[in-house]
Amino acid sequence: MKNHVPVILICLSFLFLWTGCTEKKIKLGKDINFDKEENIHYGNSPEQVMDVYIPNTKTTKEKDVFIIIHGGGWRSGDKSQLTFFTLSMMQKFPDHIFVNMNYRLTSETNYGLPNQVNDIKNISVFLTKKFKYSPKLILLGNSAGAHLSMLYAYQFDTDKKVKAVINIVGPADLSDPGFKNYQEYSFVERRLVDPRIVESGISRIDFASPVKWINESSPPTLSYYGNSDRVIPSSQKKILDSVLNKNHIPHESYLFNGGHLDWDKHPHDQFLIDKIETFLKKTDKK
Repeated sequence: MKNHVPVILICLSFLFLWTGCTEKKIKLGKDINFDKEENIHYGNSPEQVMDVYIPNTKTTKEKDVFIIIHGGGWRSGDKSQLTFFTLSMMQKFPDHIFVNMNYRLTSETNYGLPNQVNDIKNISVFLTKKFKYSPKLILLGNSAGAHLSMLYAYQFDTDKKVKAVINIVGPADLSDPGFKNYQEYSFVERRLVDPRIVESGISRIDFASPVKWINESSPPTLSYYGNSDRVIPSSQKKILDSVLNKNHIPHESYLFNGGHLDWDKHPHDQFLIDKIETFLKKTDKK
């Protein structure tokens, strides 16, 4: 019998992993429960998949949706990078629907824009059909995902469904001399924007810069930047705050002690989540 113990343990381990991967219920506390729908396709590309977390409540009240958008320089990354942070957010916002999305990545053969903002639009349309109402959206992204959140909200949200943007270490002005030190800047210049979608009189870099599209109807924005970030310089925070101020957009911005990847480490992550809660309560009252 002793000789079979390791085999039994291995089998039990695989059983545990299998059941964990197929689990449809997420329990985060005594009264916090979500139904999880994993790797839902919202388009024809293998990259167009998302995880959806739906509060397991009996209320018929229309719920707002957090759309979580990962970083990776527009050309890499995966939704799994933000799964743990999404679960932490769900504990703070148990009455919201959450979408953790993948999007079509930029490459030497595929431009990032308009594909990546179209993917956000595709999800919005998908959710409207799924839930039989048009939910308000809170776009939350980090790095390239934060850039896409801002760009979509300020330029492409023609239906005005975005009620707020949570910008975590996102580049807001791609023409900022400080951002030009980004090691992949030449790739951004060449491959981020399809030149066919840009009207004459505007550069591709300006077209892809969220601050260039801010106006008085832009949604409230909360920003979070690192004071020692070598990828996104602190000048980005100053430029974004200045343009939001000029257009009288409700906004808040905070600095954390750390670099580009430190925002979701303790205690920075909890500080951010608390500030998001307070910020959304303020904007809901206006």
